[in-house]
Amino acid sequence: MEKLSVFSRIVLFLGILTGTKGASAAWLRAHATFYGGSDASGTMGFPHKFTTCHLSCGACGYGNLYRDGYGVKTAALSTALFNKGKACGGCYMIVCDATQVPQWCLKGTSITITATNYCPPNYALPSDNGGWCNPPRPHFDMSQPAFESIAKYKAGIVPILYRQVGCKRSGGLRFTINGRDYFELVLISNVGGAGEISKVWIKGSKDNKWEAMTMNWGSNWQSLKYLNGQTLSFRVQTSDRKTRTALNVAPSGWKFGQTFTTNVQF
Repeated sequence: MEKLSVFSRIVLFLGILTGTKGASAAWLRAHATFYGGSDASGTMGFPHKFTTCHLSCGACGYGNLYRDGYGVKTAALSTALFNKGKACGGCYMIVCDATQVPQWCLKGTSITITATNYCPPNYALPSDNGGWCNPPRPHFDMSQPAFESIAKYKAGIVPILYRQVGCKRSGGLRFTINGRDYFELVLISNVGGAGEISKVWIKGSKDNKWEAMTMNWGSNWQSLKYLNGQTLSFRVQTSDRKTRTALNVAPSGWKFGQTFTTNVQF
């Protein structure tokens, strides 16, 4: 029996990973590097207890990735993939492309990561030598533990195959309410299914209708109403147009800075 080529083995492996139904889904080419240290601590943001999270928590705003349901299987996406923050929370299956660098890939491995940060361009360096995240390159700057699950540390950068997949989360949607009076800035995390949020609505217990929120940055959505002293409910739509409603998430005595976990999930 003729031995399978490296490329044929990868195609077969990807088909097994994807399953019969999804075997025809397109696998795309990109490259991957890593950051954040061996424990991935550099990928996480821990804001001061008296401040809200901004860039210190990554471009998606998640902060502590363990707390928010993502762990170390994460990556920062280049401009071509990040889509101005709309890609936050999305999941991608990644395989090291052994057809190009068999000496650096770990045979028979794959990983599913969540987009939790942005990899900015570095125009001071050429796109093929240090400016890995420069447009129009699709690039994943993975946490070091995630990278080392598919490739050797010494590789530094490897070509990969990737495809977007559904997200599997433990527990329900999480809502962290930051901001101030007349400005509720709500971080939505631990989103399953498509993972990427496309629309959000909020409703106070004194209102009869849902109010559309607007995306502020990353996974932070804002409302400009005065909602203090009201029980808060949320409705979330993901990029595949599926919608979930979480009623009475925050009690009437909620305070800015608090996080509320629900039993609602995609």
